[in-house]
Amino acid sequence: MPVGTQGTVKAVPQETLEALGAEIILGNTYHLYLRPGHELIRSLGGLHRFIAWPRAMLTDSGGFQVFSLSKLRKISDEGVRFRSHLDGSSHMFTPEHSMEVQIALGADICMAFDECTEYPADEARARESLRYTMAWAERSLKHFRANAHRVPWGGPDGEMEGQTQSLFGQTQSLFGIVQGGMHGHLRRESAERLVAMDFDGYAIGGLSVGEPRELTREVIAEVLPLLPADKPRYVMGVGFPDEIVEYARMGVDMMDCVIPTRAARHGLLFTSEGRMNIKNRQFAEDQNPPDAACDCPTCRRYSRAYLRHLMQTGEPLGGTLNSIHNLAFYLRTMARLREDLERDTPA
Repeated sequence: MPVGTQGTVKAVPQETLEALGAEIILGNTYHLYLRPGHELIRSLGGLHRFIAWPRAMLTDSGGFQVFSLSKLRKISDEGVRFRSHLDGSSHMFTPEHSMEVQIALGADICMAFDECTEYPADEARARESLRYTMAWAERSLKHFRANAHRVPWGGPDGEMEGQTQSLFGQTQSLFGIVQGGMHGHLRRESAERLVAMDFDGYAIGGLSVGEPRELTREVIAEVLPLLPADKPRYVMGVGFPDEIVEYARMGVDMMDCVIPTRAARHGLLFTSEGRMNIKNRQFAEDQNPPDAACDCPTCRRYSRAYLRHLMQTGEPLGGTLNSIHNLAFYLRTMARLREDLERDTPA
């Protein structure tokens, strides 16, 4: 899933995302709450209509962003009080408030409010964090079930040109998030308790926070068998192309990451021949496409030399063209993987 933090997958228009085959993108609850505000977005018909995105949308709970504000937050049983990174104003996120914001945004898939545990974290710290997450999961689910509704863009009164069916019919859904740091027994406890609550889907959070890749894989392998195979299983915040292939083969259904667009803005391209730093001097006169095996709009039209020139001169178009290619590479990787899994053959 491409990440659209502030109502936009950075530098890439929505019609381009559609043409590339993106079926669902992410919105960021924390950032959209602060600016332009969830009530404004609600008044304008919800996030789908506000950003002109006619396909599915997932919003995070705000928990990870609050986690990243460690010097600006205070955690309690009630929730998290934090100061805005924009102007220093004080705000309170509770599970109920996170649900209210996500319901107002009109996301197809909402996420339960959680606390993301840092790495490294000893067992006592991870246990305390898990206590918050599990209590907040119950409160999130209770509030969500009492207040969720049909997604604003999904019914006869909210049709959008070119719209597709919501992933879950036309009703908002809520996923629980497994936490517990890197401690297997805490992860198992979290998964078992969330499954007992009967969420619409389940996510594994608290990864890609600085831990070694081998540890990431261990946590995923530990948790996946405990989550229902007939509901979506989502690993948050991963990863590089080889990682998403590996995790999908393990049984993961959904993944998201800023890597394809963030790397693109710094000149790193993912190609059929490996990673390419387009800013390197060796590409200054190279008239070949970035990836001869790719048929994305960037590779069909532009040369390595031109992309390097755009990066060297700081032209915004460079980030856009690079992002289009990287997203195309990721989405094509997933499309091939789906076909291979259907045939049950190696990728």
